[in-house]
This record gives sequence, C-alpha cells and structure tokens, in this order.
Amino acid sequence: MVTGVTGYLASWIVKYLLEEGHTVHGTLRSLARAEKYAHLRKAEKNTNGKLVLFEANLLDEGSFEDAMTDCEVVIHTASPFTISGIKDPINSLIKPAQEGTKNVLEQVNLIPTVKRVVITSSVVAIYGDASELKESGTDTFDESFWNTTSSTEHQPYPYSKTLAEREAWKIFESQKRWSMAVLNPGFIMGPSLTQYTKSTSFEVMSQMGNGQFKMGVPKLYFGVVDVRDVARAHVIAALDNNVSGRNILVKESLDFLAMSKILQNKFGKDYPFPKSYLPKFLVWLVGPTQGLTRKYVNRNVGIPVAFKNDKSINDLGITYHPMEKTITEHFQQLIDDKLV
Repeated sequence: MVTGVTGYLASWIVKYLLEEGHTVHGTLRSLARAEKYAHLRKAEKNTNGKLVLFEANLLDEGSFEDAMTDCEVVIHTASPFTISGIKDPINSLIKPAQEGTKNVLEQVNLIPTVKRVVITSSVVAIYGDASELKESGTDTFDESFWNTTSSTEHQPYPYSKTLAEREAWKIFESQKRWSMAVLNPGFIMGPSLTQYTKSTSFEVMSQMGNGQFKMGVPKLYFGVVDVRDVARAHVIAALDNNVSGRNILVKESLDFLAMSKILQNKFGKDYPFPKSYLPKFLVWLVGPTQGLTRKYVNRNVGIPVAFKNDKSINDLGITYHPMEKTITEHFQQLIDDKLV
C-alpha cells in the first residue's frame, strides 16, 4: 500500500513498483476526478503489476483499513508540504502529518499481513535552521541529528515532519511484528509524471523562469535530490529488510543561484533567470512580506548546509542523478507543459 498515491514522489514509487510486477493498493482522498490519477493508469499499462485505488483520509481513523488489508508492505508518503503563506499551521500541516502517521501505523498494528513499513520523512526532521550545523560543532548533518528548534511559530513545516517521524518511531518501538525504515530526502526536484503536480520544487522552478526572481535570489542553501532516486530508494527499502533506521537522501547542497546557473547554461537567455544574490539585509527587511520571518532569515540566509549520504549509497545502493540533469529536465518539463 502506498499512501498519497497521486503525489509527486508517490507517483514515481508506484510506477517502479508496477514495473517490477507488484500489486499496489494506492490511497487518495477522492476517486471522483479520474484525471488526477490518469498518469497512474498509464504507468500501469504494459506492466505485470496491478494498481487498485482506495479513498482514505489522513485524519479519519480506520480509513486505511480496506486499502491495507492483505498488504505486506506499507509505504507512507502522504503529508502536506507547504512552506509559505501558512495561516493555520496546526490544522493545515501539523495535524495531518502527525495524526496521519499515527492513523496509518495504528492500522498497521491491526493488519497481520503487514510485515514492513517505509516512512517518508525529510531532512527537515534532522535540522530546522542552517545555523544549527555550526552551532553543533560539526560540518555535516547525519542521521543522528534531530530537529529541536522548529515550532508552530517558527518553521511549522519542518516541525510537522519532525513530529510525524517521532510519532512513527514511538509506534514502531511499541511492537515487535513489523520492521521499519525511514527515508529523509532533501529538497526533491526532477520531472513529474503529471501536469497536476503542485510541489514546492515546481513552484521554485516556475519562479526561476517567469521573472519573479529576476532582481536576485536570497542566498539559501538546500540539500537537493532527484525524485527518481528518492522513489527508487523507497522501493529498495520496501523490499529489503536489511535497510533500517533513518536514511538521508541528498545528492549535494546547492543554493538558488547555483540552480539558476545550471538553467542558464542549458537554456541561455531565453528566460529571465536570476543572476545575483539579494543582500541579506534586504531579505531581512522585505522577508515578512514574502513569507520569510526575520528569525528565519537570520538563521538561514547565507549559511551553507551539508549532509552525509554514505548510508544511502552503501545500504540502499543509490547512484544519484547529477543535479544538472535533474534541474534541466525539471525545467524542460515546465516548458513542454507551457507552464513557463
């Protein structure tokens, strides 16, 4: 079973599982709009796999029972991803993430066929602000770190992912029947299987190409990774019980300008890509009007981050896509879909 089956990442996971001949039970909030999952039906064709779709809601206790029945593996990807313009963090982010994880895993405890669980967490459950790296006295985040600085008021999205992952570990440790692996990807980029994707990475790519960042970009660093590598890691973790614990999935760290330079090298002068950084003091001044608090600016702008990805390479066997390929293919899809 894969939760949030129409999502940007989940769609790739389903595609790979179907290609390997598995039967996949996918959950989504509504079956009414077939165009939302047409790309999954397309992916199912010419494979030996089978896709069965079910309606389920993260906040409805017991709503995953039908979808989970007879499944051996549960891959829980569904969680809201919003980082700006958040008016009600508790109801829009925190409750769906934490209570959704609780509902899924409590259902796992009731379905005896389930032997394996894979949870999609994030590197933001490992750290909240870039400044934490220097404060910790090390130069690289690894799986031992936990985000202890985010809250409902400061960085509510990272807070939601941290609470959700902690909930997963609490429930896992209270039982002995099923095993679990947690995957902690960075900022996921790369082509989508559907035009309906509303991922934050697609918003960033659109803003890069439509001139919104023409005057410059804040010097913000992210651990970045290709969506196909993250999906492949989920499939490997689902089928290999030797994969355990937390697993950082990051190819490298880039900032917005580095991403822009990759796009400039490929697409030249056809689009108004940003060519400079905005001064930190200017970001500090206008940040609140753009959804960036001054605390966030102080603790993140101009401060590099780095991640240790040895575990994903050694235990999961991931060979990462070059980010130049990821980013250019991502932007090319926006061009092809006439979204820039």
